[in-house]
Amino acid sequence: MIKDIEVLEQKDTRSGFGAGLHELGHENKDVVALCADLTGSLKMNAFENDFPDRFFQVGIAEANMMGIAAGMTIGNKIPFTGTFANFSTGRVYDQIRQSIAYSGKNVKICASHAGITLGEDGATHQILEDIGLMKMLPNMTVICPCDYNQTKAATKAIADYEGPVYLRFGRPKVPNFTSESADFVIGKADVLQDGSDVTIVATGHLVWKALEAAKILLANGITPEVINYHTIKPFDTETLIKSVKKTRCVVSCEEHQRNGGLGDSVAQVLSQHYPAPQEYVAVNDSFGESGKPAELMTKYGIDTPNIVDAVNKVVSRK
Repeated sequence: MIKDIEVLEQKDTRSGFGAGLHELGHENKDVVALCADLTGSLKMNAFENDFPDRFFQVGIAEANMMGIAAGMTIGNKIPFTGTFANFSTGRVYDQIRQSIAYSGKNVKICASHAGITLGEDGATHQILEDIGLMKMLPNMTVICPCDYNQTKAATKAIADYEGPVYLRFGRPKVPNFTSESADFVIGKADVLQDGSDVTIVATGHLVWKALEAAKILLANGITPEVINYHTIKPFDTETLIKSVKKTRCVVSCEEHQRNGGLGDSVAQVLSQHYPAPQEYVAVNDSFGESGKPAELMTKYGIDTPNIVDAVNKVVSRK
């Protein structure tokens, strides 16, 4: 049975990060924030205004920001770094690998404007390989929440989590549908809809698209199980296997390259524990381009109809 999920409003996930960070400022005096000249874009203004002694504007020097953040952990601070996802990963990969992941430093790498829904800024800024870059690093936890409420909850949850974290979120306003009071459990996927015919696993902006696809599929006689994989690493193997043993096929959905993302994690688990047909809804080995977010999602094959098509294809392979 597909249950109706209420959309509270349209809100951008980066604002969920900003709200969570601001609350942390009041709740935990060890939390500090660093930004690389994008305070407004990351919605870090409220933290900066209320806690100026714990906010550090490093300018357009992202590599330096990661080094400073790593050093701050030695004094038991909990640093949250903020910049675009492209600059949070690709530009500073060496610093993250050497100074944060290798050393197991308690740095929270918070990355906005991820994926092609960054829109008009174009391919140079629309990083689609960051999940792969981060999840391959030992000691790194990778989180990609689906809406405003969940991003806020995730931001607060990672402050209590010991170790390096990559938190990925985005620019556009999207449906805000998760409960404001829901607990965020790192490493535990959320089953949003129960079903018996196909497992749809999704992360980030694609979670809502998966729920839209579920309604279409139900009208066509297919009952999907929809799972929100907000944590990509550590991966919740148990929830996936339990679902696929029931449905016997799976579709993975993500605003990321097909290579290296959520779909690859799903495939690894299936190959080791319960082989089953899988289809991918992801960007297929391509850079993005400048355009409206919704139009780009359609062009690059990661919209609601693409999920429906992938489900029909994978169900036929059972």
